[in-house]
Amino acid sequence: MDQTKDVMYQWLILKRRIEGIFIFPFALLGRLIARFKPLPEEYDLFLFFPFYHVGGAEKVHSEIAQLFPEKKVIIFFTKKSMNDAMLPKFTGSNITIRNISTYTDNKYLYFNNLIWRGITAAYISRQRNAPVVFNGQCNFAYKLSPHLPEGIRQVELIHSFCSFSYIRIPFIPFYTTTVMISRDSIAEHIKLYKAYKIPKSYAEKIQLVMNGIPLPPMETTLLQSASLQPGETSLQSASMQPGETPLQSAPAASLQPTQAAHGEAMPRMLYVGRGTAEKRPHLVARIAQQANTIAGFMGAVEDAIPTELRPYCHFYGEQTDAATIDAIYREHQVIVITSSREGFPMVIMEAMARGLAVLATDVGDIPYHVKNGENGFLLDHTKKEKDLVSLAADLLEIWQSDPSLLQTIARNNIAYAQEHFGMRAFAEAYRKLLL
Repeated sequence: MDQTKDVMYQWLILKRRIEGIFIFPFALLGRLIARFKPLPEEYDLFLFFPFYHVGGAEKVHSEIAQLFPEKKVIIFFTKKSMNDAMLPKFTGSNITIRNISTYTDNKYLYFNNLIWRGITAAYISRQRNAPVVFNGQCNFAYKLSPHLPEGIRQVELIHSFCSFSYIRIPFIPFYTTTVMISRDSIAEHIKLYKAYKIPKSYAEKIQLVMNGIPLPPMETTLLQSASLQPGETSLQSASMQPGETPLQSAPAASLQPTQAAHGEAMPRMLYVGRGTAEKRPHLVARIAQQANTIAGFMGAVEDAIPTELRPYCHFYGEQTDAATIDAIYREHQVIVITSSREGFPMVIMEAMARGLAVLATDVGDIPYHVKNGENGFLLDHTKKEKDLVSLAADLLEIWQSDPSLLQTIARNNIAYAQEHFGMRAFAEAYRKLLL
């Protein structure tokens, strides 16, 4: 097995070159098509993203796209999105959007994908001033990279250690910089490089750029957090009338938290994200079941929750409106992450910025930011699911029995987010990389 890994990098490079011979006629046809149907104007930045549906990666991609108002930007979406909820976030007066997924995401007409490699390569190479190409974990962009001239600077973004960590291996030589969002992801990739005998020089091109979020005003958040009484929601404390719903697109849950012997309510839990296997949202529902309370879920996640657990859940659905998302966060006191793997979830940043405590598995870069007792608790992701659920329910009871702990954590997390999660460093890093 080790001997196989020793030659894997060389084999993948050879495989890419052999495939290139068969792809060449299709790519050449694409270049000819682009000659007769060129882009109508010049662009400084070519951005390649797979999707524009709701998701953490898509939110990051949209924020990157908005960082260059003085430049002409063109975005290519290459995979069929589940919805267009995030699409408006990518738009701008300086931004052109081309959705080519009809051609590049059709396995029955895969030759179109090959042709479009030639089309986009010609678009890029025919610009009068060499543009910068940015790949936001996009399979098509990796396959495109060998077709671009050497003078074109290519930058890639990897959100976590995943299947793309292997897909990208034969295309690593074409990238001048590799951006990763977490220390854990960098460590995992360097380990992979060593196992596959990938030249050390490529590991030296990896750069850490943490995601950033628009931070709510610290003073307002502290006041709302301090004035929130156990069992009361921030929306109720903001002078809502009985029976009035603050979230027109996501009605506030009629929650009935359990009460401790001395009358304190169970802290309100919130899950934010997709319903994919590695996220394990069903565990959040099981925690709510064991704690005899209701958990809020924001995202397309309902289908991932077993029917018998849904009475312990309130589903807000997918949300893109900033005010609605902010209001939902403030309805809760604890953000729960049960993933088996992560980079560093943006939802933790957003939740901490609003004073929520963190109850999360110890994956990715989460342990760098969450310290037991100070701003939340970490759960051992290697534990059996039933043990993880029991521990999480026990920790909720600790906070239930002493609400002052949550108030202290709220202050700690708001201050920590203000110091570490703002957009300034994020924006400066990407502008430096792509300009």
